[in-house]
Amino acid sequence: MRIHIATDHAGLEFSTQLQHHLSDQGHEVIDHGPLEYEPLDDYPAFCIRAAQAVVRDQADGIETLGVVFGGSGNGEQISANKVRGVRAALVWSIATAELAREHNDANVIAIGARQHTFGEAATFIDRFIATPFSGDERHARRIGQIAAFEIDGALEPDPRASGPRGGRVSEPGVWGGDPYGGESSDAFDPEAG
Repeated sequence: MRIHIATDHAGLEFSTQLQHHLSDQGHEVIDHGPLEYEPLDDYPAFCIRAAQAVVRDQADGIETLGVVFGGSGNGEQISANKVRGVRAALVWSIATAELAREHNDANVIAIGARQHTFGEAATFIDRFIATPFSGDERHARRIGQIAAFEIDGALEPDPRASGPRGGRVSEPGVWGGDPYGGESSDAFDPEAG
């Protein structure tokens, strides 16, 4: 399998170990950076390039996954998830690694390199790579909904649209058109009880 990886300064040593670990298992590893330690580097471009490569390879029928990591893994996951078609999951245990693949068909894993020993993280990554998507209808349906939203902002109908408040949704996913959940000032009646 091809594995695209990316990090920042916080995961550079981890990256070197991981490349050897994955190569020893027969995986083709493509490193998207950084190439050298720079304490002020920025992870978004590295992680986005790795995520783009995963999507591109999958579209070409190449069996591939991605691994992004940094101090906590949070920013790296957020960056990867900005790429259409990426389902990046922050993983901190074997169970979350398995569920990311089984239920969410995640194609990128994010790990906090400062949160785990290399051995722990390698175990999560190995499990992530080895675990297939379950293909269960409910999981496939949910993934389809996420993909549809990525393309055109489509959401399932809001069951609250005809709820007890009698309000309606004027924009997809926004109650009454107010993204903060309140009513508009136009609806304010100072004499209402």
